[in-house]
Order: sequence, then C-alpha cells, then structure tokens
Amino acid sequence: MRQDDILDRIADLKRTGTPFAVATVVRTVRATAAKAGAKAVILPDGTVQAGWIGGGCARGAVIRAAREALADGAPRLISVQPEAALAEGGLAPGDTRDGIRFARNMCPSQGTMDIFIEAVMPAPDCVICGTSPVAVALAELAPRLGFTVTACAPADEQPAFAAPDRRIEGYALEVAPAGQRFVVVATQGKGDEAALRAALSVPSAYVAFVGSRAKTEALRAKLTASGVPDAAFAGLNAPAGLDLGAITPEEIALSILAQMTAIRRSGQRDTGQA
Repeated sequence: MRQDDILDRIADLKRTGTPFAVATVVRTVRATAAKAGAKAVILPDGTVQAGWIGGGCARGAVIRAAREALADGAPRLISVQPEAALAEGGLAPGDTRDGIRFARNMCPSQGTMDIFIEAVMPAPDCVICGTSPVAVALAELAPRLGFTVTACAPADEQPAFAAPDRRIEGYALEVAPAGQRFVVVATQGKGDEAALRAALSVPSAYVAFVGSRAKTEALRAKLTASGVPDAAFAGLNAPAGLDLGAITPEEIALSILAQMTAIRRSGQRDTGQA
C-alpha cells in the first residue's frame, strides 16, 4: 500500500473516532523484510488495517505492543533482534531496557528492526448536560484544551450552544463511548434529577455536578430512593471542579476543566514541564 493510502486510512479512522495504533519502522540492521519508514495501522483487536512492517518475524511482537499501547495510551519502542544479538547484549525476549522492549527475530534473515508504536485515541469528549451559564462557558472553553463537546439538553434549549461537535436531545448518553468521556451536569435547577441520573448510569472517566453539597445530598436522597445504587455516587465530583475560589461562570468552567485535565493527564505527569 502506498504511503498516501495509509495516510488516507488514518484520516478516515480519525474522522470516525476509531482508536488505532501506528507502527513505524525507525531503524534496520542487515537484511530485513521491511525498511525504515514502513508503517502499519493496527486496530484494538490486533487487525492490521493498512500497511506492512514485515511478516512473522516481527508481526506478533508489534501487534502485542500495539494492543498494549491502545490499552494505556503510552507509546512503545520495540527492537526485534536475532537470538545471537540478544544474547550478546545480555538480553532475553520480553526484556525491557532504557524504554526499549526486545523481541526475538526467528527469520533466516537474522536482521534487526526497531519499531515505534503510537496509539491514536479519539479526543476526550466533554459531555455537558444543561444550558446554564456554566454549561455555555464550558462548551466555549473545552475545545481549547483538546476536548470535543457534546451538548445534552432538550431540543428547545439547544440554541444556547453555538457549535458543539455533537448534540443529544435530552440526556440519553451512550453506554459505550469511543474514547474518554467527561460528563458535567450543569443544569443548575432545570432538569437536575434527570440529567444526574443519566450521568451516573454510564461509565465515564469523570462525572461532576455543578451545585452545592447540600443540593447534591438532596438529589442523592431522591435518586437512591428511586433505585439508583448508592455506589454510583462514589466517583461523583460535587461541587464540580478544583477549589480555585471561582465565582463567575467562566471561572467555574475553568476550575472544572482544570480538574478534568488533571484526570486526563494523570499517567503523564512525570513527563510534563521541565
């Protein structure tokens, strides 16, 4: 497959919000089936969707690493080497040294391939329930931090949002989102119970309620009395956002996005600012 075709396939997968990994050969030594620059696109189930990075010599190790990268979002660098080269370096298949994982090349060519694998995940989705001033401010700020926006509100309230990526009339959230989902209930007195019930009923990386502790407890009592499990409230962030002393809708939205960003980047803090 031509390089342009692979890039077109990558663009298609991004457009549909499908997670995938890109494996790129970055270095070769001696004879190898694939050369530096060769790429493959790998889906979460291990299917090679496009491209080629060699046959059985490297395929198994690359697919395993791609699936792991898609599971945790962290890139991998693997080095597929002949057994003699591994032994010379005091390595065994499966060892990791200096961030490189080593695998054995069983092919007669006895060459070495270094392959970089990067997961490409859908942008995290900020699902906003309600059309309060905080909800509108959140919809305006979230894209600047790399979030897509899904606006959830009754049809007659939807015009409050200028240009969300997606609209849901009401609060019927998908059970299985394509990527990370961050749900913020910012109804502020208009549809609180229905929106919070929906937010607590689906898996999400983050769920927050814009309201006081007293209001949250009152809603909790109502919802648990109507059958919502008490355990569903364990991960609820209420009041929503970090305690920044926020007062205005924009400041509250900023505090919520700060909390969302902390959760989104929780596994990357040791590689942050110098």
